[in-house]
Amino acid sequence: MQTPLFSALCFLVASLLGTVGQFLYKWGAEAASGGLMTYIVNPRLWGGVVCYIAVMVLFVAAFKRGGALSVLYPVYATTFIWAAIIGRFWQNEVITPINIVGMITLIGGMWLMGIRS
Repeated sequence: MQTPLFSALCFLVASLLGTVGQFLYKWGAEAASGGLMTYIVNPRLWGGVVCYIAVMVLFVAAFKRGGALSVLYPVYATTFIWAAIIGRFWQNEVITPINIVGMITLIGGMWLMGIRS
């Protein structure tokens, strides 16, 4: 089964939105004081929810067009790379050489998963 470019792009955009959603959840949790209402009225947490709803919409759109799960889900795994990049620029987190090796390995794995014999 050939995976359409549209489906792969949907999963790539979904990975970006999923990463942003993770950071919004993190920042929302940090902003909450612990009471239930601080979670319910927290705009960062709601932003994370919106991101994850968008991820699911993109998944459905991608699956509607077709494509192999073994190709599409590794594309979504780029959330790990986006999280490291966003963490570096928004929170000054360090990206170590071993992190870079992991990213290269992830990209290599995605490429290998996409190869059809």
